[in-house]
Amino acid sequence: MKVNEQEPFANGANPKIEQLGKYKNSDHGEFMTTNHGVKVNDDQNSLLGGERGPSLLEDFIFREKMTHFDHERIPERIVHARGSGAHGYFQLYKSMAKYTKAKFLNDTSIKTPVFVRFSTVQGSRGSTDIPRDVRGFAVKFYTQEGNYDLVGNNMPVFFIQDAMKFPDLVHAVKPEPHNEIPQAASAHDTFWDFVSLMPETMHNVIWKMSDRGIPRTLRSMEGFGIHTFRFINEEGQSHFVKFHWKPLQGVLGLAWDEAQRLAGKDTDFHRRDLWEAIDKGMYPEWELGVQIVPQEDEHKFPFDLLDPTKLIPEEMVPVEIIGKMTLNKNPDNFFAETEQIAFHPGHIVPGIDFTNDPLLQGRLFSYTDTQLSRLGGPNFHEIPINRSIPDVTNNQRDGIHRMQIPKGKVSYHPNSMAQGCPFQAMMKEGGFTSFEERIDSRKIRSRSRSFFDHFSQPTLFYNSLTDHEKRHVQNAFSFELGKVKLVPIRQRMVNMLLEVDIELANKVGDHLGLVPERLPQPITDSIPADGKLEDYHSFKAELPISEAPSVSMANKLPTNIKARRIAILTADGVSDEAFTKVKKVLCEMDALVQIIAPRHGFVTTESGDQYQVDDSLLTTASVVFDAVYIPGGESVKTLMEHAGAIHFVAEAYKHCKPFGADGNGADLLKKAIPDLTLPADGIVTEGDLDLFAGSIILHRFWDREMKPLPA
Repeated sequence: MKVNEQEPFANGANPKIEQLGKYKNSDHGEFMTTNHGVKVNDDQNSLLGGERGPSLLEDFIFREKMTHFDHERIPERIVHARGSGAHGYFQLYKSMAKYTKAKFLNDTSIKTPVFVRFSTVQGSRGSTDIPRDVRGFAVKFYTQEGNYDLVGNNMPVFFIQDAMKFPDLVHAVKPEPHNEIPQAASAHDTFWDFVSLMPETMHNVIWKMSDRGIPRTLRSMEGFGIHTFRFINEEGQSHFVKFHWKPLQGVLGLAWDEAQRLAGKDTDFHRRDLWEAIDKGMYPEWELGVQIVPQEDEHKFPFDLLDPTKLIPEEMVPVEIIGKMTLNKNPDNFFAETEQIAFHPGHIVPGIDFTNDPLLQGRLFSYTDTQLSRLGGPNFHEIPINRSIPDVTNNQRDGIHRMQIPKGKVSYHPNSMAQGCPFQAMMKEGGFTSFEERIDSRKIRSRSRSFFDHFSQPTLFYNSLTDHEKRHVQNAFSFELGKVKLVPIRQRMVNMLLEVDIELANKVGDHLGLVPERLPQPITDSIPADGKLEDYHSFKAELPISEAPSVSMANKLPTNIKARRIAILTADGVSDEAFTKVKKVLCEMDALVQIIAPRHGFVTTESGDQYQVDDSLLTTASVVFDAVYIPGGESVKTLMEHAGAIHFVAEAYKHCKPFGADGNGADLLKKAIPDLTLPADGIVTEGDLDLFAGSIILHRFWDREMKPLPA
């Protein structure tokens, strides 16, 4: 039996410790090699110019691995294939000239055009919008100095620390190759096998297991640049910077049961919601914030700024809000724009620069490489959605799908025949120059010891959650690991959770019938074949704060009900006063109001007026809506005899949504929810629409989860 076909270890022990010798002394020749047969000594780390230095172009092992990975699938994206996009603009609140010479961050009068693409990571183009997953949040700024791409996610940290491991991560989380199951889901053996052997994944995984992994809408997600970048000002001074997008719609999530049902009811829910909000003029808005750290403070934190699995808690470095992005136009053609747009973290403008984050350094190679396959060649920048505002003038020529028609016979530099054109731009003329960072070190494949703390920030995140958020994390881990077939993998994960929080490990372990056990040391898999085990011990840093309320979604609720989806559940015979009042008031508050009735067509009020039905109980479901209102009248009696209406109300109650009712509308609530005692939190029964709007702002009333209805 080949080494790589062995069963996982039954005792859940660390395979690196127990199997290192077996791999080195294999009689079967099962060493890892490059595609050209060269044995690989270290498949964990990129080749760096020093432990915290930049990645080196000569790393042929990384380039071969990443190139092969980038070209695995054609034509859809390998990851982030399922996407939705929109046009808009960004406008600065205040000049950032103190920190950066980027012109679009200096002039408050400029409206910089943007195109934003939101996406899931795991699924194919045809998968659902609603899996538990990280979401891509990529923004292309069409600035006067060229295109700038801020390519991030809806979580501030990534799974891995070094781009060398990205193909492994994606191979593990994608559908298992022998049967292509499951689609757009991480709840399977290969993903959790990888995670349980890579403790650096824990911080991102616990964010994903929170309600952040199942956002209510694309409009209600935060966005993060993930990496630490640099701002460079006119004097050449450097400041470290992290980017944040703060939605003015609030940060909202789905209930897990609701997410599963919504995925079946409307696989396009996120895409449809974004489109409809823009189409109705309820433009989504995000404020751009930055965390700025002076160059000299790089090492003052108990974690490494270059580690992409770490965030800077806002309680340590506040986020400074500097501008606002508004999405105000839907694409004219999905394929031409949303599908063909090509993002790249290496698309930067003067005033913004990179750091030696080894994940970022690898992305700078990977993104161009993968576009060559996906978009057919080197001229993807000429596709209209990718074109910059400034004219492109250089000596690059030809290639497949060339659209520009260069004139003349000179295509080289330097030249005299074209009087030296195109000229190089000096710094004062806007020419891009890289930050002059000193590099004086050995070439090395290694992970900086400052990257070895894998658990202090996951613990901080968990400690910062409310009780219901913690409960959701416990249930998410239990669900995902419950889908894992191999018990040793489950055990390793439960053991790893013990490093985060005892309560979390015990709760998940209890659900799985397992007892958490302390992990053996070391617990990092970032070890080359001839590495010294004692040099790779993980540790838990002492953070100066025990909680960071800024990471809790409960502290990021909206301040209004703009573009929130409200169902008015009614039938023929509805009270004119109740019906027209609620519709008028909610529309004035810019809510997306829909009339839901037993059938399509029209509902007739008590006085005989007719109103168009937006959807019927046969073709929609409560999971589509944020709240439900039941106006009084003879209509309530009809609804009380309709099984679909009873289910609609009971399901919305189960998912902890707010209700409003007028007159005898509360009778439907009492029938659908037999144990309901009024008054109750989140249920407004006297037609008080201000109170109802206030309950919608609160989003959910999670205490109902403790007294669930029968399924």
